[in-house]
Amino acid sequence: MRVLNIEVPPQLAARWRTWLAPEQQPLFLTAAEAHTFGLSTVPRADDALAPETRDTFTVWAVAPQADQVVWVDRAHCEALPPGLRRALLRAQVSHGRGNVPLGRAYADLWPGLPRGRLLWAPEHLSPAVLTRWAERDGLPCQRAQVPSTVWAGAAALLPGARALAGTFPEGSAGNCFGAVMGAAGVPGAAQTWMGRKPFEAFLRAQARPGGRDDQPGTVLVWRSADGLVQHAAVTLGGGWALHKPAQTWWTPRVVLPVVALKHYSRSRGQRLERWRLVGAEEVRHGPQR
Repeated sequence: MRVLNIEVPPQLAARWRTWLAPEQQPLFLTAAEAHTFGLSTVPRADDALAPETRDTFTVWAVAPQADQVVWVDRAHCEALPPGLRRALLRAQVSHGRGNVPLGRAYADLWPGLPRGRLLWAPEHLSPAVLTRWAERDGLPCQRAQVPSTVWAGAAALLPGARALAGTFPEGSAGNCFGAVMGAAGVPGAAQTWMGRKPFEAFLRAQARPGGRDDQPGTVLVWRSADGLVQHAAVTLGGGWALHKPAQTWWTPRVVLPVVALKHYSRSRGQRLERWRLVGAEEVRHGPQR
């Protein structure tokens, strides 16, 4: 199975199906909704969720007022009166929970799916359905178009870039900061959910302000108005760049033309700055004069 021009091993695709269609999954409700629907809930405890569960259901985006959760299995959900089931799924969309697909978006691939909102069952997730789902927001990786001379030129500053380019993570580990650090050769960074503080420390230690988009090793950093770093990518040279667009398990490390990557990554209220990765000699002794 190929997703966004990247081969997905069968064992990883099987894990995707497990994460998308677990036997039990959370429905988030306000206390008033729980009362209206007549459902017994427990208080939300996001910290108790597995990382893949948080990603699958975009728990970080769920509205704070939906502070109650009910865990349902598919059979229970299917047995609910149709009107109640539709209201519950609409509430999930309203609250920001992910993985509540519209059946009509996949009806040509799986005839008989309900046209409205649904919860996946494993049998729905054929390779074609899974591919369409995973490709819905991404841009195809163009790793194959990068000349060997570009990889060779990037190797000194970005020893991990070529191995990372065009790969999916094994699970909910790794984000845009970790991908940049891993490309720069920081051991284990690409497989780690890297916070802002270690990424900022990496910039201060291994980069200097400035850099050019056509040269390898320019770290592109997007900051919000409060100065917090929100996203990062790194140039490979020759007009190419590498990034992991999001923290989620279905988001690969993709290579794109720098222009396309910047267009894809820009967000209202954020500014782009550049940092130039430096060699080991400059890290030890400072800029050469």
